[in-house]
Parts: sequence; C-alpha cells; structure tokens
Amino acid sequence: MRYVKDGRTRRLRGPSVITLGKFNGLHRGHQKLIRRVLEIGKLGYETVVCTFETPSRKLLTGEERYEILENMGVDTLAEYQMDPALMHMAPDEFARQILRIQMNARWVVVGSDFRFGYQRKGDAACLQKLGQRYGFQVEVLEKEWDGNRPISSTYIREQLNEGHIERANSLLGYPFSTTGEVVHGRGLGHTIEIPTTNLIPPKEKLMPPNGVYATCSKFPHREYLGITNVGYKPTVGGEDFLGVETYLFGCRENLYGIRSTVIFHQFLRYERKFDSLRQLKEQLLGEDVPRAKAFFAKNTRG
Repeated sequence: MRYVKDGRTRRLRGPSVITLGKFNGLHRGHQKLIRRVLEIGKLGYETVVCTFETPSRKLLTGEERYEILENMGVDTLAEYQMDPALMHMAPDEFARQILRIQMNARWVVVGSDFRFGYQRKGDAACLQKLGQRYGFQVEVLEKEWDGNRPISSTYIREQLNEGHIERANSLLGYPFSTTGEVVHGRGLGHTIEIPTTNLIPPKEKLMPPNGVYATCSKFPHREYLGITNVGYKPTVGGEDFLGVETYLFGCRENLYGIRSTVIFHQFLRYERKFDSLRQLKEQLLGEDVPRAKAFFAKNTRG
C-alpha cells in the first residue's frame, strides 16, 4: 500500500475512488465504507482512503491504521494534517482542490453524517452537488448501528473508558490492542515467581482504564495467553509513566527487545494498591489468573 504523508504534496495520476474522514479507529462503520470502495475499485479505479489528523488521543496509532488498511487491500493511504489552511477551506474549494485535482477522484464514498469544509458547512448532499460540478460521483452509505445507537468513535471511546472491552471490540470489529517493544522492568515479577513482560504504549494511543485484563500477546514467533496490568504499579512504589505489564501463561522465554502486540479481551478488575507483594501474588494467582483462564476456555478465539 502506498502511503502519502500529505496529499497536497503530490497528485494521483490515475482515476480514483475515495472515502475520507478521521478514521480514528477503523470501526465497523468505517469498514463498511472501505469495503464499498474496494468493490468500486474493481472497475479500474485506484482505491484511496483519505484521513485528517488531529492531536487527540487515538484508538489506533498511524502504524496500526496502516497495517489494517493494507490487510484490507487498499491501494493508497493519504493523510492530511488539519492545519489552518485546510480548516478554513470552503466546501467548493475542498471538492475542487483536494478531491478533483489532487486525488483525481472519479467516485467518492462517504457516510450519511459526513461533514467537510470551513465550519463543517458541507454535508453529503452538498458533496453530491459539487461532484456533479467537478466530475465525480458521490455515493452515500447509511451508518452501522448497535441496537438503537449508531457506531462511532465517540461511542467506542465511551465503552473503552468504562472498561467495557468486549463491547468495544464488538463495535470495532476487531480486538483492541497496543504494540511496543518489550523493555526491562524492575524485575519484581521474578521475586514472586510471576515473571512478566513490560512495554510502554505510544503516547498518542488511547488506553482503557488502569486495571487488569485477560489478554493475548502476539510475538513474531508465537502467541501467549495471559493477564495484563495497565497502570502505574502502586503496590511496588509506583511509576511515573503508564505501563503495560503482562504475565504470560506458560512462558519461560527471554523476550526483551522483541516487539509484542497485546490484545485485550476482557476487563477483570481495576488497578489497586496491595499491602504487600504476598497479597498481590495471592490476588493474581488466586483470582485474576483463574478468571482469565475461564474466559479463554469459553472463548476459543483468545
């Protein structure tokens, strides 16, 4: 997949079919748009996903989004920074300059709630009229719903912030995860005979509440089920950074320096401070591990 850091710096040569938005999560609603783009692309168009970057914390990092789109079969990912020039661009100028000239759009697929241009004055109906003026077809798709609520990044953030991992995963259409290099911790896991791996999530990554989760950790050579603590380790004196610490069931390998993706499946409990390492070990082995193993026993997709 081709990656264009700023679509305004280069133009696409061939005719394209495009969908555009923030795509902060690539959830089931976004996937619906992209699948339609891929269908239209079979007619001979380059398939393009245009995203607009904002400084907020994200459900997906840029690397994670790239990987998902590449696996889906998208030809080009074009990212635009939401700078003042773009934010103040009138809908007509956006359609002409961005879609027609730079992206060489012949077909544009958007959701029914799509907004664009200065002060979000342009909507899907406006885009359809501009498409007639500048020579591209506009297809508007209805949103995906979860019961009586439309699926959106805001909805997913709410579920994630409340620790509702299984619901968030259902809305996303894939399990929430974070990726990083396994780094050295304090080594206290070995002192209580519960060795762990540690990684630091990217700063821009939105994380679930501090607590313990049933997880699956993927490494280049294999996968391990386990439990993961997200937080600051208050029982052992605390850290000044958010960490992701995982106890891998049955693992005796040295994994330092290897990249790992930790996939979250179920929230077990909130992080809390114990009076001693012995109490922490009793909680982990007596309650957290059995609950996680029971979850995985019932959900073979772990």
